[in-house]
Amino acid sequence: MATITKKKLIQVISQELGLHPNDVRNVIQSFLDRMTDYLSHGDRLEFRDFGVFEIVLRKQKIGRNPKNAAVPIIIPARQAVKFTAGKKMKKLIEKKVESPRMPASEGHAHPRPASEI
Repeated sequence: MATITKKKLIQVISQELGLHPNDVRNVIQSFLDRMTDYLSHGDRLEFRDFGVFEIVLRKQKIGRNPKNAAVPIIIPARQAVKFTAGKKMKKLIEKKVESPRMPASEGHAHPRPASEI
């Protein structure tokens, strides 16, 4: 998997649409700025088939220092951005996970056909 940066996204979109990269950069940056503004005011952003961004409250919890597990660390309550994927996105990114097959035992008289391996 690759990491797609804003710069790469701008490049791809400008080539696809035949627009100047500066125009695409301005639109993307404006979009991100507005999203940040709305979320910082507690608004919920919903994009059909893509997903929903919303602010949720993470409760206070007790953590542990791996170097000294006897000393509890209080992690304060905080607000965080939560993203929930939409139906179309879920469908596109979900991959069917096959359960691994058990290897044939050493004394097995009938090995699996090559088509099953």
